[in-house]
Amino acid sequence: MSLVFRRLVSVAAFGVALGVALPALSQNGPMSTPVVPEGSPMGAEEFDAYTQGRTLSYAIQGQPYGIEEYLPGRRVRWSFVGDECQEGIWYERAGNICFVYENAPANEQCWSFYPTDNGMRAVFQGEGGPSTELYEVQQTDGPLTCMGPGVGV
Repeated sequence: MSLVFRRLVSVAAFGVALGVALPALSQNGPMSTPVVPEGSPMGAEEFDAYTQGRTLSYAIQGQPYGIEEYLPGRRVRWSFVGDECQEGIWYERAGNICFVYENAPANEQCWSFYPTDNGMRAVFQGEGGPSTELYEVQQTDGPLTCMGPGVGV
């Protein structure tokens, strides 16, 4: 099976999962400032136990956002929908789960992750406080299929 075909199948499956998840997501409606979920955010051990060996797809305000594969050793592979993959690492800092990717090693991205009945909810922790809010909409045990420079027909 070609890499392009596998990528199309992965994106199509994400679209189907998003269509199933949209009713749950629409309950929250668009938000300019996320509402911090009740309960405590996940710590490193809980986050690692939930994510390792899985590939999670995320949405923002009902729209596909990106897909992340969680690898052993706190390594990750991330892709915005339809974009190239980026390798990175994650770690816990100040109660948040932070990511650094190879394309921007000085640009730390920290999030608070909360378990919910429908998967994880992630709230970005920027300098101005909580902002972007993502929802898990699909989870698989398969690897993330990556596009790359020069891949295609």
